[in-house]
Order: sequence, then C-alpha cells, then structure tokens
Amino acid sequence: MPRNLKPLGALVGKGNLMPKKTRQHDTIVVLDYGSQYSQLIARRVREANVYCELYSWRTQPETIMALNPKGFILSGGPNSVYDEGAPTLPSYVLDSGVPVLGICYGMQLLAYRLGGTVGHSQKREYGPATLKIDETDNLLFQNWQLSDELDANGKHFQQVWMSHGDKVEALAPGFHPIAHSGNSPFAAAVDPERHYYSVQFHPEVVHTPQGKVVLENFVRQICGCQPDWTPANFIEEQVVEIRQQVGDGRVVLGLSGGVDSAVAAGLLHKAIGEQLVCIFVDHGMLRKNEALQVIETFGREQGMNLIAVNAVEEYLEALDGITEPERKRKIIGEKFVRIFEREANKLGKIDFLAQGTIYPDVIESAGKDKKDAHVIKTHHNVGGLPDDMDFELVEPLSLLFKDEVRRIGTELGLPDSIIWRQPFPGPGLAIRCLGEITWERLETLREADDIFVEELRKATMLKHGTQQSFAVLLPVKSVGVMGDNRTYQEVIALRAVTTEDFMTADWARLPYDLLAHVSRRIVNEVPGVNRVVLDITSKPPGTIEWE
Repeated sequence: MPRNLKPLGALVGKGNLMPKKTRQHDTIVVLDYGSQYSQLIARRVREANVYCELYSWRTQPETIMALNPKGFILSGGPNSVYDEGAPTLPSYVLDSGVPVLGICYGMQLLAYRLGGTVGHSQKREYGPATLKIDETDNLLFQNWQLSDELDANGKHFQQVWMSHGDKVEALAPGFHPIAHSGNSPFAAAVDPERHYYSVQFHPEVVHTPQGKVVLENFVRQICGCQPDWTPANFIEEQVVEIRQQVGDGRVVLGLSGGVDSAVAAGLLHKAIGEQLVCIFVDHGMLRKNEALQVIETFGREQGMNLIAVNAVEEYLEALDGITEPERKRKIIGEKFVRIFEREANKLGKIDFLAQGTIYPDVIESAGKDKKDAHVIKTHHNVGGLPDDMDFELVEPLSLLFKDEVRRIGTELGLPDSIIWRQPFPGPGLAIRCLGEITWERLETLREADDIFVEELRKATMLKHGTQQSFAVLLPVKSVGVMGDNRTYQEVIALRAVTTEDFMTADWARLPYDLLAHVSRRIVNEVPGVNRVVLDITSKPPGTIEWE
C-alpha cells in the first residue's frame, strides 16, 4: 500500500489511533545501542517462543517498565564507552533486579557501569573467532554442543562471530570469566549473584552456529520466561483485540497479494468476517498470473469480501514515456491512492483502515530519529502517514517479523504459494523494467521472470535456497544470431540473493547447469530477447532491486 493516504481522510469519521495493547506474555526487552544486528537479537528471542520488544536505550523508563520485563538484553553498537556523548546504561535496568545480558558494546557498557575497565584492543576482532569455554556447566552454555577437539590447555572450542575494537580489560567486582578467545580474555563473563551475563561475541548472527542456544538459555533458563509466544496464541489474542477495537465497524484493506497484506487480511477475516472489505488494484505490473491468483485465493477459496479493480490502462497511460525511477514510483503511488479512494467511496461509511505493517517497518520508522523516545508506540506514523488522520488504523501484524508473519499465515491456512512468495516491490515490475514502461516490455519481462522462478522452484531453490530472485529487463539492446539471422534485441538480467535480514545480501551461487538451462529457455521462448546476464553484486555496495 502506498504511504501517502491523506486523501482517504475524507472517507470516514474521526477516530482514535490504535489502542495500547496489554499482553500477558513474559517479556524480554532488547535495548538498542545502534548495532546493525539489533533486530536479529529480537528475532532470535522470538524464535525461542518468548515475547520480546526492541526499544532505543533512550526510551522513557515508564514505557519500558510498563511491560514488566523479565530480563534485559543490551545490544552491540558502534561507540566506545569512553566517547563523548556515548550511549549509557539507564538506571532502571540495574534497579529492576531482573537478569541482564550484555552483547559486545552491551558487555562493555555493563562492565564500565559496574566498575570494570574497558580499553581499545591492540588487535581488533572482526569476523570468525574461536571461543574456548572455561565453565561448561554455566547456565548460559547449557546444551551448547562442545567440539570433540581440545586446545593445548584441554579447553573445548567453538566458532563465534566477533565485531569489536574495544574489549573488557578488567571485570567488574562480582564477575568471573566463563569463556575466552585468542584476543578476548573475557569473551563471556557472569555475576551469578546478580544474574548479570555478558558476551563479547554476537550470538544472534548465523556465523555463531550455536548462538541461539545462548539466547534461549538466557531468556528461558535464566529469566524463567514461558515459551508461549506461538502462532496459535498470537492469533487467539489478535482476534480478541481486533474485535474489541473494531466492534461493529467496517474495515477496508488494500490487498496487494504480498505476504504481509495477505496475512493481515486472513487474520482480520477470521476476526470480523464480512465487516472486512479488501480492495485489490491490478496495475498491470504484477508477475505472471498473479492477479488471477489473488482473486482466486482470497475471493473464492478464502471467501473474503474482495473488490478487484482492473486499472491497467490507467497506469499505462500515466506512465507513458516516463523512464526516471523516482517519477515512476511517485506516479504509481499517487495513482493507487486515487483509485483506492474512488473504490472506497463507493462503499459508504468506512470506520477503519487496515494495513499489513510489520515490526521492521515500525522499527525503521522510529529509527529515523535516534532521539525518539521509543520505538513500537510510533507505529501509526510508519511510512509517513499523516498525524491528522480522520480514520482509525488497524495494524494486526505490527509486532511481527517477516518469518513470524509467515508462521501466522500457515496457521491461518493460507496456501504456501502466498505465504512463501518472495518480496515484491509496491510498484511491481515497473522498477524491474528499466527504461520506458509499455505493455509489450512488461509482457517480455513477465515471461522471462516466470521461467526463472519456475526453474528455481523445480530445483527446490525458491523456498529456501534464495530469499529473493527475479528477472530485470534492461533498456539496452545487443547483437545476436538466431539461426542464420542477425538479431538486435533486448537483454534480461537475472538477480538472485541470499540474505538473513535483507539489510545485507550476497548473490546466490546458483548451479551453472541451472543458469544455462534458464538462459536457453528465455532466449528460445521469450520474443525480443537474445541475451541473458547474471548480476553478481552483493549488498552493499549494490541494492537488491535495480531501481
């Protein structure tokens, strides 16, 4: 759904923003100190079926303590504890009396605050490191699978991921070391009396193979949290909350067919049935057969109240001759708002607007202002929604990460073809069709993209082998030979990446035979294309999309 929804204010009566949720789950709070991995910490805690929220370290104490947290995790960050204006450890964390886990900068901050010494490392550690565990029976390392190999001193070791320039040189009173690495004598330390734990490595990243064990031990064994953050429980709670918020009102949702809006629609439909109206706008820049799939899945199979709008000609006319990427985006977004407004006006009084906003959207929105008081409570401003909205928002997925959204969708009975659909930009193929947008060029791109995706699916690489994969039509032509004829036709670029969080990504090492087969099929079956190239750029320095 496009972000500028202000024209919709005329559709409905004045309403309040989404009410504050009261949750019964045991809660872990992650304080964000600016690490690129902060979201991953929260995700890993959720994967242990424990509820967790991510907040800036600047958050007001009353906001945090209202959650009644059973434990705190302090994230890493780019600062040194001795920097002028460096992030600090709020007093309420230590005053709370609950367990605390410091990670990287969080470890250094905890040591510094409690009387230890932090210094600059003569030899920094960035990347893989060997962790040697000194206290194997500590709760933090319970169920950690020890290597069969031992070092010269008889210590077990395991690979972890380090990313730090400073390190703890002297532990605070009450702490003792439980693990070390070649450059960090205190790679993990604990104060058992006060239940303070700290690690210099990053347990949240995949490069620490057993890092999930550390986080799960902390939140479940040390903090005593119940593992009740499950899809079934979430759906049950949300159904109650949606019904309480909506009452007998009517809700309209812009359904794109993407994972987030699809799961939001499924959840709302389960809660309020016919009170939900979904509007699906076909702008002509969807993937092959995607419009039909949306109508079939949500209208016929799921039985939702779905309005499907064929706006292909309107969009093509508006985009005629436009080649600049940002102009394309603005035109497509503005056109969607106008069409959505027009169709919603036909429905009469609408009380609520639903969106598929998810937790990373919320975090990113608040993160634009590092001095913001907190993160999650600013969700009504996600994407630049106006403050003076005249309708009430319903955002049932605003506390979920993408992997949790998929789990919810599966629990709701939505098909895998929807749940495991790869990310697709709002402007659709318009930003993968570089240069001028015409129906003929869109059809060329659609066919090439469908061949690529089909072959990845056959090779079982679509669901788990690549996280995003697609074709791009380039605004250049190249010389080729087909039969005895010289050709001068367009070029298709293939893009496939692997990623954990889409903040960084690496190009997927697809098998050569698979790529050769895809190339042959595209050149032979897609008119107007005589050359296929492969994009092998990682993010950074490139982006996943081309425009």
